[in-house]
Amino acid sequence: MSEARHAPRPLNGPDHGTRARVARLILEKGPITASALGERLGLTPAAIRRHLDHLAGEGMIEARDARPVHGRRRRGRPARVFAITEAGRDAFVHAYDDLATEALRFLARTAGPEAVGEFAQSQVADLERRYKPMLDAVPPERRVLLLAEALSNDGYAATAGRAPAPGGGDQLCQHHCPVAHVAAEFPQLCEAEIEAFARLLGTPVRRLATIAHGDGVCTTHVTPRGDGDGGEHHVPATNTARRTASGGSQHHKDV
Repeated sequence: MSEARHAPRPLNGPDHGTRARVARLILEKGPITASALGERLGLTPAAIRRHLDHLAGEGMIEARDARPVHGRRRRGRPARVFAITEAGRDAFVHAYDDLATEALRFLARTAGPEAVGEFAQSQVADLERRYKPMLDAVPPERRVLLLAEALSNDGYAATAGRAPAPGGGDQLCQHHCPVAHVAAEFPQLCEAEIEAFARLLGTPVRRLATIAHGDGVCTTHVTPRGDGDGGEHHVPATNTARRTASGGSQHHKDV
């Protein structure tokens, strides 16, 4: 993409290790409260506040008012939660975005948009080849969780759990996307990935939100087995669905 981006500052200093753990937990579980962070990491309120202030000062995280659960507002000041920023995501691995984007632009100009789609399919083919034996070896009901574990091992910080009612099924959340900036311009990357997920899981899936479109998490709904035709589906999310999935990190944080 053509717009310039500021390089994120590195997580350095004497508290680098702990601060990186705080940032990583916010990336994976956020938006999340300071008290929840402290409990998970075994830090005192003063210590967690010090790390949060530093990360916020570096532009790595931002504080927000927590969204009311099921539309109910509590009395008093709303709880504050912390979420990763775009700069924070950048600090976790976006090294070759500009080069990759330029390469795909060149491919699209010289060989046409279809070539970009073929490239995207070739990229997920390796992932699919590596994951398929693992997923085929477990019962269908365990495949979403195993897929999340495999994606996490590849750097996607993925989690899985039951999808919020109504509809049922499972929900796969990718809290980090190494190619988010590239996918913002070339959605073929996301499309190829979601088609691969459907084949691996053997049931229709639907992408509700993507980091590439500005959402906090890439969220995929997995249809309960038997409710669909077993083929792969990619249904673009509406703006309402995206807001529900991305703003609703209440749906993600405990999966």
